[in-house]
Amino acid sequence: MDIPRFHLAFPVHDLDAARAFYGGLLGCPEGRSSDEWIDFDFHGHQIVAHLAAPHPADGETNPVDGHDVPVRHFGLILSLAAWEALAARLRAAGAAFIIEPGVRFAGQPGEQATLFVRDPSGNALEFKAFADDAMVFAK
Repeated sequence: MDIPRFHLAFPVHDLDAARAFYGGLLGCPEGRSSDEWIDFDFHGHQIVAHLAAPHPADGETNPVDGHDVPVRHFGLILSLAAWEALAARLRAAGAAFIIEPGVRFAGQPGEQATLFVRDPSGNALEFKAFADDAMVFAK
């Protein structure tokens, strides 16, 4: 393992819907599971959907480059080709974007393609890509 993997556990109110979203739409292979949780391989990282009572979507946002970005979110940095393919797959599936696919910080350090969606339980996810990987932590 060259880069440490992260582990993230998060609440979902419907395991079948989580399977369809993470496993089906996002293409994350399923690992271990029980009647209460499911492990997914999130591009080499372990995320675990834990069954919990429905909770309201977190409405807190911060302004970032003209958009209201959900404060509580997680996601991935993909290659630009993988990001474009995911954006197309989400559009084709009729995903409701929190923030439509587009470019943030255009012409500035940290320029990135980004999009935000919610899973069926209301968890916000961000997927982004950098044309130049050196820009991930650029100031």
